Amino acid sequence: MTSAEPLIFKGVPGSPYTRKMLAYLRFRRIGYQLLIGDQASQMNLPEAKVQLLPTFYLPNDQGEMEAVVDSTPLIRRFEEDFMGRAAIPQNPVLAFINDLLEDYGDEWLTKAMFHYRWYYQDDITTAGKILPRWSNNGASEEALSQYGTYISERQISRLYVVGSNDTTAPVIEASYLRFLTIFDQLLQRHRFVLGDRPSSADFGIYAQLTQLAKFDPTPMKLCLDLAPRVHAWTDIVDDLSGQPAEDDGWIEPDGIPEHLGELLSEVGRVYIPALLANNAAIDAGHDQMDTTIDGQPWTQPTFPYQAKCLQTLRHRYFSLDQADRDGVDTALAGTGCEAFLGN
Repeated sequence: MTSAEPLIFKGVPGSPYTRKMLAYLRFRRIGYQLLIGDQASQMNLPEAKVQLLPTFYLPNDQGEMEAVVDSTPLIRRFEEDFMGRAAIPQNPVLAFINDLLEDYGDEWLTKAMFHYRWYYQDDITTAGKILPRWSNNGASEEALSQYGTYISERQISRLYVVGSNDTTAPVIEASYLRFLTIFDQLLQRHRFVLGDRPSSADFGIYAQLTQLAKFDPTPMKLCLDLAPRVHAWTDIVDDLSGQPAEDDGWIEPDGIPEHLGELLSEVGRVYIPALLANNAAIDAGHDQMDTTIDGQPWTQPTFPYQAKCLQTLRHRYFSLDQADRDGVDTALAGTGCEAFLGN
């Protein structure tokens, strides 16, 4: 694959992971073609084994086009395929912290996104009106209304899958409010998560904020009231094609506690306990996870994909040499994140 060949993928504006990949590609200055609606099927492109957005259409080892999903490994693939303006730091300690915070955005902040969108009536109404029009804006009002009802009923029925319910709602909402305050303060120190150039962690967090801070009424109002800087940052990250990507833009590893300590402590307060409890429940053969997060009860079905996330993070940690593991340990000390490393 060369930079002259635009990447082709399917997505919609209401998909945080579509937005994540769009912002990443713009920053990397990688050409792309975004397909919305039924364009992919009209082009006879292959279907993914798991129907997720975005879906990229990429050549396999035999040169045949295949459908590929999952934003995190896709970014790692593109980091190798395309040179320049890297979104993952070369420093192993920073790279690990980047992976952890990208995962937090992808797998924890998304709980807030899904929760607010399908838990409160104003948000349900907005999503029910707009999501169908993002896919097929030319359809009749009757068809769009019917599809909006279908989407809303389907998504509300799946709230339990991501852990949104009456028991967990206070934990999710309190965590979102803390995140807004923490992230607002972080952006007063540096422009991005790992300094003054963006990383994939920025794109993971930004992805959820395109919905939380910019679309869904309830969390958007909270963001505007508590952290207007975060609201504005989300617009900025949408297109960073003109953003410099100098090597000295990253913070130094020894600056992690000062710059990222509060955010990492939030990760250790809520996301790491959720990962560990989910993994323990799966290991015990349970299909339900009942635990305590931030001192409050938490219940949801087990989620095999997040067990994979935990395994991947642990593998990356134990693949580091001893000096870099020591650097990660120092960066995470006292945040609660060290618990998932077995330290």
